[in-house]
Amino acid sequence: MKKFKILFLVFIIFLGGFLFFRDEILNLYQLKLSLRLPQIEKEIADLLAKETEKIISTPPPLRADKEAPEAFLTQTGVIEETNSQREKYGLPLLNKSSKLNLSAELKLQDMFQNQYFGHQSPGGEGIADLAEKSAYEFLAIGENLALGNFQNDKALVDGWMASPGHRANILSSSYQEIGVAVGKGIFEGKTTWLAVQHFGLPLSACPQPDLSLKEEINENQKQILELQGKLAVLEAEIRMTIPKRGEEYNQKVEEYNALVLQYNALVEENKILIDKYNNQVSLFNQCLVGGE
Repeated sequence: MKKFKILFLVFIIFLGGFLFFRDEILNLYQLKLSLRLPQIEKEIADLLAKETEKIISTPPPLRADKEAPEAFLTQTGVIEETNSQREKYGLPLLNKSSKLNLSAELKLQDMFQNQYFGHQSPGGEGIADLAEKSAYEFLAIGENLALGNFQNDKALVDGWMASPGHRANILSSSYQEIGVAVGKGIFEGKTTWLAVQHFGLPLSACPQPDLSLKEEINENQKQILELQGKLAVLEAEIRMTIPKRGEEYNQKVEEYNALVLQYNALVEENKILIDKYNNQVSLFNQCLVGGE
C-alpha cells in the first residue's frame, strides 16, 4: 500500500509538471519540426549547368612540302574542293558566308602585312577577334591556314586533308558555314601563296537557353539566402527566450514556422526552374556538337 501511494505521488508530480510546462513542451516540439529544412545538395551556382564556352579550333598551320612553279589558287575552287570532301564522307555541304569570307580576308592581309604565319597575330589577335570585326556571331569556329605554292585548289585541300587537325575542321559535323581567302604576295622575302579557311556554326543555329530564366533563378537564390539569415536570427532568439512559453515566445515560433514554409516553397520552386534551365542548356550543347 505504501508503495502504491509513492507511485501515485510521483504520477501526480509528473502530471502537474507537464501541465505547468505544457506551453513550453508543445512549442519546442513545434520548433524542432520546423527545423527540418530541406538541404540544397549544392550551391545554386553548382547546380546550374556550366555555360558552354565557344568552341575554337585552330590546328598548327600547314606549309607546303613541294613548291609548284605555276601555283594558282581561287576562293571558289577551295570552297568547292572542301565541300567535295564533305560530300565524300556523307556530311552536309557548307554554306558560303560573306562574313566568314571577310574574316578570312582580314587574316590573309594581316599575315602579309605583319609578316607572320600563325593563328595569333603579333598583337595577340585571333580568329574570335576577326569574327567580331566581321560581325559574325558564332557558337563554334575554326581556322585552317596554309603557306606555299600549292599547284591548285585540289592540291591545297588534299594537303589539309592529310593533316589530322585540318582534316577534323573540314569534316566537322558542327560547322554549317565557310569562308575562304587566298592571295599571292611577298612573305619572308619570297613570292608565295597564303590561304585561309574559316568554318563557323552561327549563333542562330542553336536554341539559346532562356537568360531570363537564369536571372529568375539567381534572384530566387538571393531571397533564399536572405531567408536563411532571418531564420538563423529567429532561431537564436527563440532558443535564448526564457521562459519558453507565453505570447512573445509563441509569436516568434509562429513567425519562424511561417518563414520556414516560405523558404521550403522557394527552394522547391528554384529546383524546378534549375531543372528546366539545365534541360535547355543540354539541348544547346547537343546542337553545338552537331546533335551527336
